[in-house]
Amino acid sequence: MPSRREFVQQASTNFGALAMAVLLQNESEAAGGGAVKVLHHPPKAKRVVQLFMAGAASHIDLWDHKPLLEKLHGQQSDFGEPVETFQDGLGPWMKSPFRFSPYGESSKMLSEVVAPLGDCVDDIAFVHNMVGKTGVHSQATYLQATGFQRPGFPGMGSWVSYGLGAINENLPTFVVLPDHRGFASNGPKNWGAAFLPASAQGTTIFPQRANPIDDLTARADFISARGDREGLAMLNRMNDRYLQERPGDSRLEARIRSYELAAAMQLHAPEALDISGETAETMKMYGLDRMGATYPDQINPAEEAEYFGRKCLIARRLLERGVRFVQIWSGNDNGFPRRNWDSHEDIQRDHGPLAHGMAVGTAALIKDLKRTGLLDDTIVLWTTEFGRMPSTQGQKGRDHNPYVFTNWMCGGGIRGGVTSGESDPWGYKPLDRAHTTQVYDIHATILHQLGIDHTQLTVRHDGVDRRLTDVHGHVLTDLI
Repeated sequence: MPSRREFVQQASTNFGALAMAVLLQNESEAAGGGAVKVLHHPPKAKRVVQLFMAGAASHIDLWDHKPLLEKLHGQQSDFGEPVETFQDGLGPWMKSPFRFSPYGESSKMLSEVVAPLGDCVDDIAFVHNMVGKTGVHSQATYLQATGFQRPGFPGMGSWVSYGLGAINENLPTFVVLPDHRGFASNGPKNWGAAFLPASAQGTTIFPQRANPIDDLTARADFISARGDREGLAMLNRMNDRYLQERPGDSRLEARIRSYELAAAMQLHAPEALDISGETAETMKMYGLDRMGATYPDQINPAEEAEYFGRKCLIARRLLERGVRFVQIWSGNDNGFPRRNWDSHEDIQRDHGPLAHGMAVGTAALIKDLKRTGLLDDTIVLWTTEFGRMPSTQGQKGRDHNPYVFTNWMCGGGIRGGVTSGESDPWGYKPLDRAHTTQVYDIHATILHQLGIDHTQLTVRHDGVDRRLTDVHGHVLTDLI
């Protein structure tokens, strides 16, 4: 019989081995790459397009009309309470430099720079009482993209990819179309898989570049297309033999699937990205016929329409070929001159061209999806990390405003021509501060339309059942 000391030592060793086996099994399952493919109720949508305006687009200069600012323009701002701003942008009240007009049967007031979306407002549900948690770009971008303010959490597209899996096995489930000039705050961490299977992360595609998908094909001159295919096939055979000798190691199985997807994409991705067969009418609708105009000392509106419109057209082609989640970014994080929505110096100079280009491409995407019937089961989400203040910074700019901003959605069973929530007469905070909307509510609503209960799509990580909506979130039933 062992002594008491020997018994405790043996028991602790055995329990430690058991715990390690469980951890390795969990790691193996998590690395497997297979979606859980769970539906908690009948879905109204199958796909999502997320349009992300990096740098913080101004709600009061695009969607949220504030006549009071026109009356108070130039007067010293008074918020009636202490206000913490990012760069002390508490100058006089400033009206929007853009004219607003009513559109659609809903008579929704839109700024002139987003007028191309006037034909679509009766399909859109606007949420004007969005509230953030921070005025720092990186944290706020994480919050909108992943549901958390810090790194290390999966993007919304990764959760959808993990929960529902692929529609088309020959293309990625989650595709990201960044701004061609560079990444926004946090870069690829916004669409990373974090603790979800690696296969759930976003695949980046740059439609404006000569090589839209990095490392998809071999670049060395001496490698032929046939040699490339045979090389991938040999890797698969070697990995498969290794896997047979070590059953249960699904990490290697996930790697095999990644090679298989790469091989399939070599055949199918180029066709999806080739817009040469689109009609002249379609190209014009997406703003791809207006290159060449010059606008000294400011962003070129025609170029912005081409940049964003091309991504929207590619998004439509990806969606109709079975990509489940497409994320389109406008704006980067590369400093000056500004090529993002962070208009501290001049709202009119920055927002004008960016908003016009965004509106042209987005309107074309909505109309195109509606024409083909895909809008019925595709959600289009427009978002940004926070809004901008109704007071001036300098003479023409606006500071950060995390206290209230706008999101909007359409398609996929979302009611059109409606508005949920209001901001106060200045666009500074929600009109009803006791009832606000947060990103968790947007995420919960989108998952609900996809057939997923946001409280049940969870993954155990570091001893916590993690989910996209953290411990928050309510489905916005008035928008369904």
